[in-house]
Amino acid sequence: MAKAKTRYVCENCGYISASYLGRCPQCGTWNSLIEETIEPEQAASKPRVALSGEAIKPTLLTKVTTEKEVRVKTKNAELNRVLGGGIVPGSLVLIGGDPGIGKSTLLLQVSGYLAKNHGTVLYVSGEESASQIKMRAERLGVGDAGMYLYPETDMPSILAAVDELKPDYLIIDSVQTMNVPTMNSAVGSVAQIREVTAELMRLAKGKGVTTFIVGHVTKEGAIAGPKILEHMVDTVLYFEGDTDHTYRILRAVKNRFGNTNEIGIFEMRRDGLREVANPSEIFLEERLSGATGSAVVVSMEGTRPILVEIQALLTPTVYGNAKRTSSGLDHNKVSLIMAVLEKRANLLLQNQDAYLKATGGVKLDEPAIDLAIAVAIASSYRDTEIPAADCFVGEIGLTGEVRRVSRIEDRVKEAAKLGFERIYVPKNNLQGWKNESDIQVIGVTSVAEAMHRVFGTKKTK
Repeated sequence: MAKAKTRYVCENCGYISASYLGRCPQCGTWNSLIEETIEPEQAASKPRVALSGEAIKPTLLTKVTTEKEVRVKTKNAELNRVLGGGIVPGSLVLIGGDPGIGKSTLLLQVSGYLAKNHGTVLYVSGEESASQIKMRAERLGVGDAGMYLYPETDMPSILAAVDELKPDYLIIDSVQTMNVPTMNSAVGSVAQIREVTAELMRLAKGKGVTTFIVGHVTKEGAIAGPKILEHMVDTVLYFEGDTDHTYRILRAVKNRFGNTNEIGIFEMRRDGLREVANPSEIFLEERLSGATGSAVVVSMEGTRPILVEIQALLTPTVYGNAKRTSSGLDHNKVSLIMAVLEKRANLLLQNQDAYLKATGGVKLDEPAIDLAIAVAIASSYRDTEIPAADCFVGEIGLTGEVRRVSRIEDRVKEAAKLGFERIYVPKNNLQGWKNESDIQVIGVTSVAEAMHRVFGTKKTK
């Protein structure tokens, strides 16, 4: 009879070692290796079973039949957008985020709607009792939904409940609290999370049960557990935002059925999360008139254009080395653009401390925001106001050229819809399309030309 073996697994990255190590060789974390016992296999593993109940066998690609993709629309249009148009039946969706950000609230609201309109929902919670969930459901207005509550952490009991109820949707809150008794490791360990997710994947793909999983995050912001957790699921959604503010951003970082980097904007209220239909108005509603160092960019987040205010503040440095600080913007991008402005636009920035921010708590990382960053920096440096009706789109190269960006038509239409009068775009983007909006489109070829048109400065070679 085979003997049980002992190994040590890193709780942070999943690295496996035959002996105990104080520091993980893969991720460098101290005291993260925990002991696990591997029991010998008692029975042969079962093959995956198709929805028809038959065991899956190798099939020629030409003989594989496909069905028309059917998506289930929820009441929440923002969630539908992030998922790629709705919920795909039989999919496995992981939602991660900081504590108190609204993950359970969102799923409870969605569960209430699905239970009323699209089938049976089994809500499994390892963190709350049934009475606690009921109280929260009544506060959110879904207390009369016909969904099943099951406060349980034992995976065999959960799978037995699924076999008995045969739900269309399964909610697991959260995966770090679930437990497989046959594994001799602590709840929330790498091995437990990996095995629980594998069981849920077999359930979703074998029986067609659409499954939503709530995942806790580490202090660095990554989902706790092994990285394979994110590889196994179909869709990974991150809930972002500050618990001190009401707005939340749901971002798709992986989606097998739709666009990645798609975002949905929500507002947290006492009665739950409410979708924000026009986030651009929220990002711009508190913009001060006559303020310097403020420029508006039309950024693409997935398939949606949104207008965000970029703010810059430059002050003379007190120390020898100038300081560069950014919030919501990449620090390296800010340093690069400031170097280009100093070299190509004759702005002496090496003795200036620079503080930049993308307002509204949104994070911008696409190339098209470069021109707005440059104009905001120049506005603060010259202490000159940018016209409130102007917005900017364009990527800046190291030689000072303004390079073309994607989906310029959608950006221009969004700016015109919100009442902007002028938009500065790369000149090469003007080829091949006709502006049918009331907004004036100004093409620029270099950052020096953009500064000349906005501030009336002389062009540099």
